[in-house]
Amino acid sequence: MPSLDRDGDVHLLDLGEGENRLDRDTLRQLHGLLDEVESSPAPRALATVAGGKFWCNGFDQDWMAAHPDQVDQLLQDFRELLARLVTFPVPTVAGLQGHAFAAGAMLALAHDFRVVRDDRGYFCLPEIDLRRALSPASIALVQAKVPPPVVPELLIAARRYGGADAVQAGLASVAASADDLRSRTVELAATLADKDPPTLEAVKRRAFGSIVERLRGEGS
Repeated sequence: MPSLDRDGDVHLLDLGEGENRLDRDTLRQLHGLLDEVESSPAPRALATVAGGKFWCNGFDQDWMAAHPDQVDQLLQDFRELLARLVTFPVPTVAGLQGHAFAAGAMLALAHDFRVVRDDRGYFCLPEIDLRRALSPASIALVQAKVPPPVVPELLIAARRYGGADAVQAGLASVAASADDLRSRTVELAATLADKDPPTLEAVKRRAFGSIVERLRGEGS
């Protein structure tokens, strides 16, 4: 279960210690925690972290199999979460101590910056190998957040990036050891906490507004 803590000006959103897979309940919980962050006074920043092998391993496939009538709504709920994060009026940093796969990778991309573990932290969009095609809005988000030469590596080759490779590819800003990753994530977030919220939100909306409209207007 995700939880919220604070380290100075930085809100720590902890996804948990397991695979941190996403279902509709988890998405509602994440929105509730984001509400708390958004309502807090500035200066403020958000660092999304986790523990163990996984940062976020995508959707909860067992939940989807048990709730086939809610899968479309789950996807819509997730796109709304991505849209909210992309233009969140708070600086956001994802601290990827472990795997960020599929929807987990998309969640990481919706943050402003990413810090990865130097010897792990695998980042991958494996949908093509699962015989699933990402939606046009999701692909647009990838194109907006990832350097052009890396886009086919992610979308078509389904390449797994970890550590220094992720930084070199432009998927992350910083690589850190397992022991230092959380502190480096908080440190980066803290340097951004004094950004003016209305100006920050305006910049994000001007940069990513068209993608947000697609995320919120798109079917599965």
